[in-house]
Amino acid sequence: MYNTVKRLFDIVFSIIAISILLPLLVPILIGLKLTGEGHIFYLQERIGKDCRRFNIIKFATMLKNSPNIGAGTITTRNDPRVLPMGKFLRITKLNELPQLLNVLIGNMSFVGPRPLVERQFGYYPEVMQQKIMESKPGITGVGSIVFRDEERLLSSTSMNPQDYYKTIISPHKGALELWYNKNKNFKTDFLILIFTALVIVFPSNESFFNWFPSLPKRSF
Repeated sequence: MYNTVKRLFDIVFSIIAISILLPLLVPILIGLKLTGEGHIFYLQERIGKDCRRFNIIKFATMLKNSPNIGAGTITTRNDPRVLPMGKFLRITKLNELPQLLNVLIGNMSFVGPRPLVERQFGYYPEVMQQKIMESKPGITGVGSIVFRDEERLLSSTSMNPQDYYKTIISPHKGALELWYNKNKNFKTDFLILIFTALVIVFPSNESFFNWFPSLPKRSF
């Protein structure tokens, strides 16, 4: 019942969202075509439900060869690989809007665990991977809310960013995704959508911990 209704919600509201946002999407398409390296979309293989691979769709915000430069798949704040228009798109999260197409296609949902590249997904223990893969990945999720400042964390550490992500961020993200897997329902999904919008406008807001008291707390 939950999965059927959630899929219906995804189809209906992704169509509505794309229609409403079209006047915003067109200027972004034109701006990306005329600036940076001239490419509009960025496709990257991610791990989805039941370990199915799919290409996540985002607006291009970085140099085309970014995965082979610098920190690879890790992005830090003020990362030199980020293009000028891309910086604005990343701060406002507008770069995530093309994932509405992923939702419409059916390899993503509005809410779920954030889909990771194979290397980062491999940081999770196998038992954790199996649990996370029970849910369809989402445009947003509890990990997106708690780690809205991930780029700042990766920029401020004295460790290598890849090592910091693997040893510090990844274990906590995994715990958050397990929490979602255990607590997913219509109410949880609705609140995650509300708090996603809230932390974009008010990044320091942490009222979601009041609504989700059992949510694993961050100590860093």
